[in-house]
Amino acid sequence: MSAHEALRPMTGRERYVVLAEGAFDAEWAKTAASLIRYRPERVVAVLDSTRAGYPVSEILGFGGAIPILANLDEALALEPTPTALLIGIAPQGGGLPEAWRPVLRMAIEAGLEVWSGLHAFLGDDPEFARLAEERGAVIHDVRKPPKGLPVGTGLARETRGLRVLSVGTDCNVGKLTAALELVDELERRGVRAAFAATGQTGILIDGKGIAVDAVVADFVAGAAERLVLESAPGADVIVVEGQGSLIHPGYSGVTLSLMHGVMPQALVLCTKPARTHIYGGEYDWVEIPPLDEVVRLYEDAMDWVSLEEPVLVAAIACNTHGQSEEQARQEILRAEKLTGLPATDPIRFGSSKLADAITALLDV
Repeated sequence: MSAHEALRPMTGRERYVVLAEGAFDAEWAKTAASLIRYRPERVVAVLDSTRAGYPVSEILGFGGAIPILANLDEALALEPTPTALLIGIAPQGGGLPEAWRPVLRMAIEAGLEVWSGLHAFLGDDPEFARLAEERGAVIHDVRKPPKGLPVGTGLARETRGLRVLSVGTDCNVGKLTAALELVDELERRGVRAAFAATGQTGILIDGKGIAVDAVVADFVAGAAERLVLESAPGADVIVVEGQGSLIHPGYSGVTLSLMHGVMPQALVLCTKPARTHIYGGEYDWVEIPPLDEVVRLYEDAMDWVSLEEPVLVAAIACNTHGQSEEQARQEILRAEKLTGLPATDPIRFGSSKLADAITALLDV
């Protein structure tokens, strides 16, 4: 068995111990938190010695009694035993914290699969690759792009299903969550909805996709186009996970490429109302414009390639994590008044407003 297989779809039978040492919370360990929210049955334990002894629900507010443990030895003694170690953070730059190498080494020695969404491909690490080969373990670098990606040519516009893309005022504002919650609500209504993952966390949840931020720039739109074409058969709605933000100095390129590759017919704009500047200290010089201006920004960018009806923002998804319920309701009301669009926090108040906006387009 190769120590570094091409990414295969997950079987759904994996049992993960999630590594989030010193960083396990909803913001820094976004990958871990999202996996626990949407696939809790696959998570055996979380590793974070700074929070050991607590259940994950104590930290995240969801996830039940999944234990937080201090070390891998404790996890290997659990029943059922884990079959894989999953790296639960996605740090800026995607590098592996040097302090995590010993636990990865131990996991591979124990024969566990390793699932990683880092930009640093663990399967290319000489030590890990050699050790995995010796132990018959497999390293899955989910960010490693497939070969043979095309340049985008606008083929996505020929699909039958309604194409929807989540976009954002910034990074880390809930684009993945909004997309997944929208798909779930559409399916509850009997709408055949497909989800297309474009980032490592979405891939780890859905079991397939392409991490577009690891694709060579010329082929990002083509990767997005391929995802749409592969998701389209049998789907009434294709919901594509967005990345970055058009106003983010570091990641605007991947956002625009996604937009022009997906060729969406509707956008769901995601925002974190409490955030006034682009996330991360090095970007605090970039103020986030008022929400109605961001709506126009995205709609104008789609006008550059739209050949038919204008592509409009259909609804607003507000991430009000950390605010009181009253504050959340006020922020949502403010978003609706400012934009004239339906708004909700899909986690706190459900995604019915998002689904209403999309199903209305199916009836046009």
